[in-house]
Amino acid sequence: MKKKILEVENLHVSFDTYAGEIQAVRGISFEVFEGETLAIVGESGCGKSVTAKSIMRLNPEPPARFKSGKILFKGEDIISKSEKEMRDVRGNKIGMIFQDPMTSLNPTMTIGKQILEGLRSHKSSLSNEEAHKVVLDMLKLVQIPNPEERINEYPHQFSGGMRQRAMIAIALVCNPQLLIADEPTTALDVTIQAQILELMKDLQKKINTSIIMITHDLGVVANISQRVVVMYGGKIVEYADTHELYYNPKHPYTWGLLSSVPRVDIVKTENKLSSIEGTPPDLFAPPPGCPFADRCEYSMKICREKMPPAFIIREGHGSACWLSHPDAPKVETPSLFIGTTESAKKRGEN
Repeated sequence: MKKKILEVENLHVSFDTYAGEIQAVRGISFEVFEGETLAIVGESGCGKSVTAKSIMRLNPEPPARFKSGKILFKGEDIISKSEKEMRDVRGNKIGMIFQDPMTSLNPTMTIGKQILEGLRSHKSSLSNEEAHKVVLDMLKLVQIPNPEERINEYPHQFSGGMRQRAMIAIALVCNPQLLIADEPTTALDVTIQAQILELMKDLQKKINTSIIMITHDLGVVANISQRVVVMYGGKIVEYADTHELYYNPKHPYTWGLLSSVPRVDIVKTENKLSSIEGTPPDLFAPPPGCPFADRCEYSMKICREKMPPAFIIREGHGSACWLSHPDAPKVETPSLFIGTTESAKKRGEN
């Protein structure tokens, strides 16, 4: 059985602002195992990036505040660590790929120096020649052509896809055990996006790094992750392994996300993309019940009054929705996004 490398237990994170407290993350729990990819999915403002940055302790404190909960990395509580101790964790044990490489990279430093910076911070015993070789090897590993020349170039001389590869090299140069990728393909076209995802899968096989993929794109999830956590309104509303989530989703919010993914195996006239009407909840004053109730066409009175627990659908699959209660009205899962064709089923099984 695989070991847990990360455990997040009942995590609450708030931001104290002049207008009041923003309850950005409200009691989430999940784990990441060695060598696996976990996807955290949800629309903007659901708490994905706050969760990722909490693991790295990158949310500025204040205004960010850990209200309660634990973040255990290999059994050590991240929240209780000092800033000096966290500097040893960041980049060395946990790496992070940020959302926009153009704003994350330093425009005044060459790509080689930026990769070298993290290496020098954590492996100061390396000689100049050894460090230079490690940087070149990383550029080759992330498939940047002509690494001997590109090592001395600046971010503006790289294309969007090459900048993202450079960011991956920076995150992986110290061989971290956990890599957090915060929407690494958002600004890229679909061809480059596919290349970056394939690169991450190949790197994971080579160095056995666990990955947390933060995204709003369920198309990305299908290609890279083994398990999925769906977040909404600062809470986890559904979790399952990837195949189970696509073929047996139980939460109406998950249905809405899946309905927005284009399908190539359905006749055009049937393949209408839907949107989720309404707006996300106000996290200054979150609702007492299900955060999705106001946008859900199946909501009942209890949905607005009481937050549902995570009902266990089967082992490894839970849905925080009152429709999963044994006494709830039976609602048919919308069929638009379910893999009903034989080819789709075979793809899911492979």
